[in-house]
Amino acid sequence: MRLLIIRHGDPDYEHDSLTPQGWREAELLSERLAKLDIRACYVSPLGRAKDTASLTLKKLGCTATECEWLREFFVPIDRPDVPDRKKIPWDWLPQDWLAERAFYDRGQWMEHSVMQAAGMREEYTRVTKEFDALLASHGYERDGEYYRAVHPNRDILAFFCHFGLECVLLSHLMHVSPMILWHQMCAAPSSVTTVYTEERRAGIAGFRVCGFGDTSHLYAGGEEPSFAARFCETYDSEGERRD
Repeated sequence: MRLLIIRHGDPDYEHDSLTPQGWREAELLSERLAKLDIRACYVSPLGRAKDTASLTLKKLGCTATECEWLREFFVPIDRPDVPDRKKIPWDWLPQDWLAERAFYDRGQWMEHSVMQAAGMREEYTRVTKEFDALLASHGYERDGEYYRAVHPNRDILAFFCHFGLECVLLSHLMHVSPMILWHQMCAAPSSVTTVYTEERRAGIAGFRVCGFGDTSHLYAGGEEPSFAARFCETYDSEGERRD
């Protein structure tokens, strides 16, 4: 089975939709995805993800199943250096989160006092259980650390969602702390992350990422990837956000 985890196009957060560039990205993405034999599409309930999916769905002549748990992963935390407001958990300064060794560990990262206060374990567990239930409906049932290939297949599933949520799903499949993915990887708007099953022994499957944040459809269409989710390459960069 192949999973395509797709980040929405360049976002217009104020209107929960896409910018003009985001719509161009979504069109180029749809041209790419329309060439695939996609078995099922799943989409976040948020407008920017639904708008991104809409052009692909039109070309495929199908509909997507809307999943509440595919919405952006929202667990606001008290970041140590920002005492006056809550922040998303993938927006910590490197000198702060890298100093906490527990954040590198898949079993300890959510035990940190900041994560406990935010209810991180409960939300992470809820989302990954929903994800596993969907995978089971397509023939792959989680059994501890791996999956049983009850009905092995070569189906392609497409998920139109968000960067923070994408990292949660990948951390679950890869058995790593999402803090590493949230802070040290970046999936540009409209990018496609491809994950395949591997069944090296009959009935036992794992998942392997074969492409992360691929934007080749943008380059093929002469469109530069947008900057959303990134921070300034150098501190003196003009027009690039620092915080």
